[in-house]
Amino acid sequence: MLSADSVVDLPPKVAFGLFGGRGSGSWLLDARCDSVEVGAPVRLTLPNGGHDVDGESVELLGRITAIRPPSMIVVDHSQPWRGRIRLQFDPSGPSGTRIRVSVEVSPAGVEWLVQHRGGVIPAPPLRPGVVRIGLIASKTGPAALCVPAAEYLAELAVDEINVEGGLAGREVELLVADDGSNPWTAEREAKRLVRLGCRVIFACVTSASFTAITRSLPDGAALLVHATTNERENSDSPCVVRIGEQPAAQADAMVGRIMNETGGCGWFLVGQDYSWSFAAHRVTRKAIADAVGQVAGEVFTPLGTSDFSEVIEAIRRSGADLVMSSLVGRDEMEFQRQFAASGLRSETGSLSLLMDESTLENIGPSAEGIWTAQAYFQDTAVPGNGEFLKRYRSAHGRWAPSVSTLTQTVYEAIHLYARAVHVCPDDHPRQQGRAFVEAAARRVGAAVGGRDLLSPRLYLAEARMGRFRIFDDVE
Repeated sequence: MLSADSVVDLPPKVAFGLFGGRGSGSWLLDARCDSVEVGAPVRLTLPNGGHDVDGESVELLGRITAIRPPSMIVVDHSQPWRGRIRLQFDPSGPSGTRIRVSVEVSPAGVEWLVQHRGGVIPAPPLRPGVVRIGLIASKTGPAALCVPAAEYLAELAVDEINVEGGLAGREVELLVADDGSNPWTAEREAKRLVRLGCRVIFACVTSASFTAITRSLPDGAALLVHATTNERENSDSPCVVRIGEQPAAQADAMVGRIMNETGGCGWFLVGQDYSWSFAAHRVTRKAIADAVGQVAGEVFTPLGTSDFSEVIEAIRRSGADLVMSSLVGRDEMEFQRQFAASGLRSETGSLSLLMDESTLENIGPSAEGIWTAQAYFQDTAVPGNGEFLKRYRSAHGRWAPSVSTLTQTVYEAIHLYARAVHVCPDDHPRQQGRAFVEAAARRVGAAVGGRDLLSPRLYLAEARMGRFRIFDDVE
């Protein structure tokens, strides 16, 4: 347990009321949330000016789990490690407040902090009869906002596989790494996982990070599975597999429908300055042309952009009545909040290719009316989903991150890998990659635990009152 005190010249009620708003300074962990109530998502900055090895501030993602106005706020955070932060507001002098911040740091948190400040913590030796698999997820950086459940779901899948007897009788051990939404870190962590004995690595990261991983490892060093929405860059190696939604299918499903519903025809495309958005915009342009629409403008921004004022002004000047975003995580949150605040949301239709439950929660009311198409939603009434969510909450508790298509695919992929290994016990990544794709090709339908991961069915939805209203599905 770590703790720190600070005194501010404000009465407790006023100091408490600043939590989560623009007046929330470092003494309130720069907290950002739309409401101070139990269950509300919140983002905090690591105490004591914490920075990772690359010099970036470390953001904690979690939920408010207890409040007692105006004296106490408790936050359970899930990223970049799991822990709890308690803020106590006590009177100090005639008109001040002493704010005590208590931070629980688990062994996993200590390990994360050491590694991200340049230290090395050796992993225990690989035990006989154990199979190590790796997960690289974005636990920090801009992409972290949309994949907080990836590690939780990987753990659930591994636990279920081990209960069923493991991989051909061998226990499965999961090693998790954080790419920090950075391709160079992803490359370093992939090499580390291979050195530690991982023969397969599941990646819930950006396409830029996954490409860096594939280029950093010799072909055959490990089976690499990109287990989230991606643009399906071609690879000749059976050791590289990409699954999940494809932007071409998303655009084909949504572009014409939105134009018909809104009467709009002029599109402005907003994306990130790397391969994912380049490919997504290329196929979206085709879908727009097929629907007899026009592209009024297009902008690519660096991953990690927080000020979209120039982009929004460009949208306004373009006269576009429809906007498509391929932005990722925190960038998408910042853009959609600023776009709604500009007043343009009420004048334009909005399509987002990476709008998931976690991003929706953090955007808050500003997400109202955004359209999307995904292969899984937490509220989807498909076979097995209710039981799956019960197992997830039973394993990880009430405050575990929301499940979304970007993370549920990790769970499906690990189970699919286990089935492929049972059919083809050959330990070489090339053989396992072929067996994985063959097993995936045999899947049809949308039932949880057996979803089609190569060409998944898409559910069309609109953000309404903080949830997704699913109104159709397409094969």
